[in-house]
Amino acid sequence: MFGKVQNVLPGMQAAFVNIGSGKNAFIHLRDILPKKDITKNEQSKEDNIKNIIKPGDKILVQVTRDETYKKGARVSKHISLTGRFFVYMPNTPFIAVSQKVEDSKKEKLKDFVKNNLPAGTGGIIRTNATRVSEKDILDDINNLILLWENIKKLSVDTVPMKLYDAGGIVRKYLIDNLDKNLEKIVVCNEEIQEQILEFLKLECKGVSVEVNENYLKKFDFENQLRRIENRKIWLDCGGFITIDKTEALTAIDVNSGKFIGKNDLEETIFKVNKEATIEIAKQLRLRDIGGIIIIDYIDMHIDKNKENILNLIEEEIKKDSSKVQIEGFTNLNLLEMTRKHVYSI
Repeated sequence: MFGKVQNVLPGMQAAFVNIGSGKNAFIHLRDILPKKDITKNEQSKEDNIKNIIKPGDKILVQVTRDETYKKGARVSKHISLTGRFFVYMPNTPFIAVSQKVEDSKKEKLKDFVKNNLPAGTGGIIRTNATRVSEKDILDDINNLILLWENIKKLSVDTVPMKLYDAGGIVRKYLIDNLDKNLEKIVVCNEEIQEQILEFLKLECKGVSVEVNENYLKKFDFENQLRRIENRKIWLDCGGFITIDKTEALTAIDVNSGKFIGKNDLEETIFKVNKEATIEIAKQLRLRDIGGIIIIDYIDMHIDKNKENILNLIEEEIKKDSSKVQIEGFTNLNLLEMTRKHVYSI
């Protein structure tokens, strides 16, 4: 996206950029300065946004968080192009590896990728890279490099102007799931079918794509989607969880509901919390809940039960393709965690 800086806010070290949508997009100083480390963007005291950009400047940015009805989009000058096995970052001169990749494989993968990238560029090696050959990884890297070169060659006649569309949810889904024994895809119209077939052709994948306008009713998706919107979700045991989103975080509360147990109170509480943990991990994926998440479990007085719940949620989040970080229980017995949106770009 080629945008135009509308106004600069030195007090916030941020600016607003016109990208052609309903609201101006927000960009922070750390999303403008060159990255020096994948986890830490060092900033000197001399760095001040008013010395770097000014109103009227034309800048190339990428949307990192979509616009909502309350806020404009968030954008960054740190361009990243996502492939099946690699995320190419043309302005970032270092290479990182997905945390899900085994330590024994990381250095070999980093050396291989480093030897096949243009100088001064970098990126992130995805988990899927461990399941394919070096040729597959190299093909993916070369396609991303070519894509970036083509983007740079585009002429900008007017500003704001969209230079590249990442493909939205459809392409994101294909990238994440194409190597998971995917055999058939059902879509609701021919336009999406053509979009998917074009992607599959480039990736040399023989997956069938069927058009079925009534597939939502056939698989009862509409009722399932309505259930996702419910604040309260019942558990098989008779307990339930409630999910409440706020500006700052998502609060999830676990309740015993109708479940009264059979033997003792601690066993009853643990059973509800156990079922709730599995359901919570599932709901985080279904609803694509991101940001700070606080879970208020029913109080457990046996440390072993707390440990078992932590182990269970760590096991369940392995099913999640997004980055999830569990901080553990606080002094108030609240479980803190964070999750990155899957479809935010």
